[in-house]
Amino acid sequence: MRKISHILLGTGIVLSVLSTVSACKSDSKELAEKEKELEELRQLADLDKKEMENQYAQFALQYDELKKGVKDDSLIARLDAEQQRAENLLAELKRVKSNDAAEIRRLKKELETVRAVLRTYILQVDSLQQLNQTLVAERDMARAQNEAANRQISSLNTERANLSEQVAIASQLNATGVSVAPLKKNGKSARRTKDIKRFSVTFTITRNVTAKTGNRMAYVRLMKPNQSVVNPSGSFTYENRSIEYSAAKNIEYTGQEQRVTLYVPADEYLSAGTFTAYIFVDGQMIGSGSLQMKK
Repeated sequence: MRKISHILLGTGIVLSVLSTVSACKSDSKELAEKEKELEELRQLADLDKKEMENQYAQFALQYDELKKGVKDDSLIARLDAEQQRAENLLAELKRVKSNDAAEIRRLKKELETVRAVLRTYILQVDSLQQLNQTLVAERDMARAQNEAANRQISSLNTERANLSEQVAIASQLNATGVSVAPLKKNGKSARRTKDIKRFSVTFTITRNVTAKTGNRMAYVRLMKPNQSVVNPSGSFTYENRSIEYSAAKNIEYTGQEQRVTLYVPADEYLSAGTFTAYIFVDGQMIGSGSLQMKK
């Protein structure tokens, strides 16, 4: 009996060791998956920060271009001040770490203000150039200097071509009021993740008189708490790489404020936590919103 007891005791020790080894392997796999998810999140945050830096730098350069066609000292002084503001905000952004969410959000709001002010000055300078073109044409007709008139028109056409490039930068669309709503099968709001059958993602594309009108493809990339994509439905190009989207919709943009809703099916397991929707149009991320869900 004593021998049998020793055998059983030894067998129990072996089984316990095997169980511990199995648990360690499982923990290591979960840790590796979490590290991968965090790395993907860091990469997305770095891309977002880099895009903001590029836009601030482009806006600062646009003020240089605008000043070349302006002779009004007062207007030049205002353009100088706005250019300095864009450069100062760019310097702030470069000092901020990509994981500092509060500062990134603040500087993103500042970016929208800088873009709006730039649009105003572009339109103002464009108006002045158009007025100048009319005056030049009238002077040339009065003096019958056709050759001089042709040179002026050619010069103004070149300036307008350069201005068109500036307008293209300022014509990026912007999405505000982004909301994410969990829905049950009957379309009513879901309070628990297990009841979610789809998400509605609603946002407003703001008015932009410098943006090109017509059909645009809007993409929604809805991220789970573990940073994987809800309902991967295809991919599109962003920052020279292909990323997955959850839903897409063709919209007809008229230049005026427009409310848009997309639906994301969710026939999969969903854990509690924060769900974040990123909105993309024309290869640019134009807005985002999040939802906190309890289990």
